[in-house]
Amino acid sequence: MSHTVRNPKLLTRVRRIVGQIGAVERALQGDFECAALLQQVAAVRGAIDGLMDELIESHLREHVADPDLSPEDRATGADEVIAAIRRYAK
Repeated sequence: MSHTVRNPKLLTRVRRIVGQIGAVERALQGDFECAALLQQVAAVRGAIDGLMDELIESHLREHVADPDLSPEDRATGADEVIAAIRRYAK
């Protein structure tokens, strides 16, 4: 079983993000003020950042910091998280 499946907070975060995106869509279809829409989009971005933080932490704990891992597995885990952070930061 994947370690991400064992973390129900991740699914809760994703469901919250889906709700926030729905609110942004409704705002775009309605007559919302720009400032309110900008605030909603900023909230979505914060929620996505929080999800990314949780995923990075989980990956580091399971695939880099676990003392039972071989040096090769640790290096692979570190390379994976570095690549993900680089893609996310663009």
